[in-house]
Amino acid sequence: MPDHFFRRTALVLLLFSIAFGLTACKSMERNEAIRTERMLAAAGFQMRMADTPARVQELASLPKRKLTPTSSGGSLHYVYADDLACKCIYVGSEAAYQRYQRYALKARIANQQQQAAMDMQEASLNWGAWGPWYRPWY
Repeated sequence: MPDHFFRRTALVLLLFSIAFGLTACKSMERNEAIRTERMLAAAGFQMRMADTPARVQELASLPKRKLTPTSSGGSLHYVYADDLACKCIYVGSEAAYQRYQRYALKARIANQQQQAAMDMQEASLNWGAWGPWYRPWY
């Protein structure tokens, strides 16, 4: 077969791999945004859709998927802008922000405990039964 066939095939495979990787990253970002938004809503943040041209423009100007403090009318508020999952912003008071921080901390602790439990379960398995191919350094 000609050499250009192999180069073209390798290029197509490389482009496919890059596209798949970018899609996976975007999906992970979207899932993280959804988890964050659920906690924000539970903490008392209000969702506001970017349903007018002015709101779409403002959404584009805000930091993406990051809680940002802002003052309005002399009071402190927090804004979370999501251009991926809902095309909206979440707005919350200082009290809602404090509740969100507590929820986020509890979620991190729960994730760490789950990871530790999975690590302990894996460590307790008898890997010796799988033979020398699993751990060739023994």
